[in-house]
Amino acid sequence: MLYGILGLIHFILFLIAAFEILNSGKSLGNKLVWLLVIFLFPLVGLLVYFALGRKA
Repeated sequence: MLYGILGLIHFILFLIAAFEILNSGKSLGNKLVWLLVIFLFPLVGLLVYFALGRKA
């Protein structure tokens, strides 16, 4: 049950980050890099994006 809730939270955060990345004014290359980072490194990628990626 706990892992299901954590998985759902992770999925929602992934969708929020992906939506923000795709709708940002960043170049296509930056968007692709951020999407790959959050997809290939799920937990660490999301943490790094929410800490650093939103500002750039």
